[in-house]
Amino acid sequence: MTQLPEKQSSTREESRPQLVFGERWVYEPAPQSLADVPAREKYDLFINGKWAAPKGRKHFDSVNPATEQVIARVAQAGKADVDAAVKAARVAQTKVWGPMAPRDRARYVFRIARLIQERSRELACLESLDGGKPIRESRDVDVPLAAGHFFYHAGWADKLHLAFPGSKPSPVGVVGQIIPWNFPLLMAAWKLAPALACGNTVVLKPAETTSLTALHLAQILEQAELPPGVVNIVTGDGRTGGALVEHPDLDKLAFTGSTAVGQSIQRSLAGSGKDLTLELGGKAAHIVFDDAALDQAVEGIVKGIFFNQGHVCCAGSRLLVQESIHDALLDKLLARIERIRVGDPLDKNTDMGAINSSEQLQRIEALVEAGVAEGCTLHQSTCTLPNKGYWFRPSVFSGVSLSHRIAREEIFGPVLSVMTFRTPAEAVEKANNTAYGLSAGIWTDKGSRILWMAERMRAGVVWNNTFNQFDPASPFGGFKESGFGREGGRQGLEAYLRFHDDTLVQG
Repeated sequence: MTQLPEKQSSTREESRPQLVFGERWVYEPAPQSLADVPAREKYDLFINGKWAAPKGRKHFDSVNPATEQVIARVAQAGKADVDAAVKAARVAQTKVWGPMAPRDRARYVFRIARLIQERSRELACLESLDGGKPIRESRDVDVPLAAGHFFYHAGWADKLHLAFPGSKPSPVGVVGQIIPWNFPLLMAAWKLAPALACGNTVVLKPAETTSLTALHLAQILEQAELPPGVVNIVTGDGRTGGALVEHPDLDKLAFTGSTAVGQSIQRSLAGSGKDLTLELGGKAAHIVFDDAALDQAVEGIVKGIFFNQGHVCCAGSRLLVQESIHDALLDKLLARIERIRVGDPLDKNTDMGAINSSEQLQRIEALVEAGVAEGCTLHQSTCTLPNKGYWFRPSVFSGVSLSHRIAREEIFGPVLSVMTFRTPAEAVEKANNTAYGLSAGIWTDKGSRILWMAERMRAGVVWNNTFNQFDPASPFGGFKESGFGREGGRQGLEAYLRFHDDTLVQG
C-alpha cells in the first residue's frame, strides 16, 4: 500500500489498474496467481468413481462473472445420467458404505478433510474465478470451513450412538443433494460430510453457474480412494435437478436454494415417502440499539452484506436502527461504503467482487428500481466499476418501510434497507414481520436485552454483536419460508439418520 503525495500526476494512476481508497491511498494490484491451478477445458460427470461423458453429449459454458470469459465447458446431465448415478449410489450403499465399520468411514471422511486443506489454494482460486467472490473470502472462510465440516463429522462417524443415546441410528440410504451458487464448496461440505459420516451415499448436483469446485472435490474423492458410487456428482441446469428430485429410488432429498424452488420440490415430494430438508431464502435483520458500539456495528453490517456481494441467504439486508442514533449510524455507514474496494475477485485487496450472473444482476437492478419508484432514498458508492463483467455498487436505501418490496423480498445483492424503531418490542415486531426466518443480528451493550430479544426472534440463528459467524458444531437453519431442518452440529446429523426403535430424538 502506497501513500500518495498531495499533488500526484495522474500518469502513474493510468499506467495500470489500481484500487483507490479514500482520497489519499492507492492500493497496488495484488493478483492471486492461477499458474498452478489445474483447471480443465472440459469437465464430464463423476459417476460410480469414474469420469463419464453425458449420454446426451451436451456441455455448457461456465463463465467468469468478473470478465464474462468462458472458464470451461461443463457436462449437462440428463435423466439417464441421473439414473446411472442413483443406481451406483444404491449399490455402494447396500454393499459397501452402509455395511462398512463406522471407524473406517471416519477415516475416509477425515482423509477428505486433509486433502481439502492440502489443495486449499487451488479450491479458493476456483471458487473466486467461478463465482465472483473475493479471494480473501474464498481463502479465509469458504475453504477452511469446508475442511472443518469434514473434520467435525469424521469425529461423529463412530459415535452416533453417543449423539443419540438410547436409540439405534442407521443411515437413511441414498440421498440426493442440490446446492446453490453462493457457497458452492462450503454447501457441498455442509451436505456431504454428515451424509457420509452417517453411512449414506450421495448424488450431488451443484449449481450450473458454479460447478467447478464440486468437480474438483470429486478429484479429491478419487485421491482419497473413496469407494466407487459413494459420491456421484451430476452437473447441469434445472432439468438435471428436476430429474434428481423425481427419481423414485431416492430415500432423501436435501436442497439449498430459493424459496420458490423449495416450495415446488416440497409439492413434488408430497406423499412420496422421501425425507426432505430445505434451507431456503432469508431477509435477515441487523438490530442496532443506541448503546451499541457503532463503529463495530457498522463493520459487522458491511461485512454481512457487502463483502460477499449480498450472496448469502443469511445476509443482513435489513437494518433496524433505534431512532435516536439513526442519523449518526447512517452517516458512518455511508462513509464506510465509500471505502469498500470493488474489483477483481482474484485481487487480494478486493473487498467486494462480481455478481454471480447476468440474471442475478438483472434481478438486483429491478428491485433497486422498484425501491426508487416507491419513494425510498438510494445512496450508492461512487466507486468505478470495471467495463466487463457483472457488477453492482454497494447501495443503501433510507426512508424504507415494511411495505416496500426491498424490505420484503430477498435481493441477494449488495443492497441494504434501513428502517427505524423506538423500543425493543417494536424492533422484534419489525424484525419478525417477514416471510423468512433464517438469521438476525443484535447489536447492544446489554446482555439481558440480547437474551430477551433472542428468545422472541423467529430466526434460526441469532448473532450477538457479530454477524455471519459459522462453526461446524453449530446447527444452521430457518423458520417459515426459510425452510426446515438443520445443518451442522449434532442436530444436522439427525437429518441423515433413521431410528428404528421409534425413540423420540430431541433435536
